[in-house]
Amino acid sequence: MAWLNAMLPSLVLVALLSAGELLWRRERTDWWRNLEAWALNAAIGFAVLPVLMSLQIPSLVDGAALPFWAGAIVYLVLRDFLEFLYHRAQHTVPLLWSMHALHHSDPNMSALTTTRHFWGDQVIKALTIWPLAALIVAPTPAMVGLFNLISLWNFAVHARLPISFGPLSWLLNSPAYHRRHHSSLPEHYNSNYAALFPIFDVMFGSYNRPTGFPPTGLDTKPESLSDLLLWPARQARSSSSPLAGEDSEACGLTR
Repeated sequence: MAWLNAMLPSLVLVALLSAGELLWRRERTDWWRNLEAWALNAAIGFAVLPVLMSLQIPSLVDGAALPFWAGAIVYLVLRDFLEFLYHRAQHTVPLLWSMHALHHSDPNMSALTTTRHFWGDQVIKALTIWPLAALIVAPTPAMVGLFNLISLWNFAVHARLPISFGPLSWLLNSPAYHRRHHSSLPEHYNSNYAALFPIFDVMFGSYNRPTGFPPTGLDTKPESLSDLLLWPARQARSSSSPLAGEDSEACGLTR
């Protein structure tokens, strides 16, 4: 039952956001594929995380030696910055894009799109940015718990709701801000990569204040559980795959 307790906040938040989406605009979504992707990622996560937590990684800063509020802020900003850099790499490195394209393939982005990731993504993160964060700052369990709680905001960010922070959109990610990142319109490519704090987009020149409610999705999407399991290969076989082009823009790598 431990796994159910761990997922309960996510399940409750998704239910509330989905109800809000239905009240605002009733549209058909790819909810079943997203639930299948969630199940796959949860299974991999519960297999990978115990191994990661068992590793003894030396750290430059001991989070336990800092006041809780200071350590929590440092760890939150560090993790979000590394997520930002990894996200930029996902739109630049062909192998990473072949996996990340699954997330962008949702034809009608919703709160459940948050869970639509290729299972190999978190394996790579578990071997790269997560240990790197621990190498810089060794967080206490409470700091990790707070980060995980704040990260639930990602479900709200993907929600199919017309919520924008307007001129303050550089402070915190919002549904409108992130929808521009998922937009299928070429003029919106290469923008708004931030997970939580758009200030990183401002710093790296990819910030764009959101306007409107653009369409989302790619030319191809998973049609079965096997497509989710083998998504990069599915992309490679498709003639309409974003990887079929000859340069980064044609390949969809500027998405």
